[in-house]
Amino acid sequence: MLERIWSGWRSAYVSEAPVRNVTPVPGTGVTGSVFTQLLNSGAPDTETYIVHRSATCFAVCNLFPYASGHLLVVPYREVADLEDLTPEETVDLWATVTDAVRVVRAVYRPDGLNVGLNLGRPAGGSVPDHLHVHVVPRWTGDSNFMAAISSTQNLPEALADTAAKLRAGWNP
Repeated sequence: MLERIWSGWRSAYVSEAPVRNVTPVPGTGVTGSVFTQLLNSGAPDTETYIVHRSATCFAVCNLFPYASGHLLVVPYREVADLEDLTPEETVDLWATVTDAVRVVRAVYRPDGLNVGLNLGRPAGGSVPDHLHVHVVPRWTGDSNFMAAISSTQNLPEALADTAAKLRAGWNP
């Protein structure tokens, strides 16, 4: 029989979570999605946790990971939907997602992976105007990405360490 743990606090997150799209970086006047701001920050990839750049997109560690090794593959151009991508961007995005899966498998040796998108705010997208593909390593018996106890999640590795491992895995 299926047991359920009801996480009522998630409804508040889904309905009230801030959309991370248009807040300017203080003192810079830079606007756009958090991904656009990241790209326009001028900071080195080692500080922004970008682990790979391709012709039209990049892979970056999720700042709010569901598990160590959680990557986002993001087009440079700020678009909301898959059909807004150019044919070149579409090919490059999925090639980079495939490479990200290969790298995460090689570096973390997970039992499985979640790969997916949340298109639009109702689908769970916290950055609905800039699509991004999640690549999340998963292990048998892990706690899933929905924290159910005290809104807390335990991640055994610092984000800078994750980024360094994935960057090295991408460029062996």
